[in-house]
Amino acid sequence: MPKIERMRYLFSMLVLSLLFISCGGDTAQNKLDLMKYGMPITIAAPEGSEIVSEDLGFMKDITVKSGDNYFIQILAGAAIKLDPVKIKEEKLAEVKNGPFFSKIIKEDDHGFVFEKKIDEQNINYDFRHIRIQGDKEYVFQTGLIGRFTQADVEKMYESVK
Repeated sequence: MPKIERMRYLFSMLVLSLLFISCGGDTAQNKLDLMKYGMPITIAAPEGSEIVSEDLGFMKDITVKSGDNYFIQILAGAAIKLDPVKIKEEKLAEVKNGPFFSKIIKEDDHGFVFEKKIDEQNINYDFRHIRIQGDKEYVFQTGLIGRFTQADVEKMYESVK
């Protein structure tokens, strides 16, 4: 094989290897459109996620779960306020008043990631993210069952933004 072709081949293999490494892992995120479940929302979720939708009359509840480290709950209802920043502040106050609240890990205008600590051996992480679309309020959080690391929760948080 001539030298230039060999260099092209090696360069191509290097690029392909880098692509496989950067896209690898069991939590590859895909765009998941929840419209068929009654929510005009798209999130990034692992391929093959299990989706459960419940219509509670006054509110819609959708959970998206994949394995033990990705479990998101989305609550949708009529927006009483149309300012997501103010709603986030209310949710933040609620969380801070909770018995196991420990600290805020990360915060922006529309949400936050926080730590819950029962004791030194029982630390869990959670988040809230607020979105307003039309006259609907969407609150994203971790699923109600499970223990999540800070990295798990930060990844879930980013997947709903």
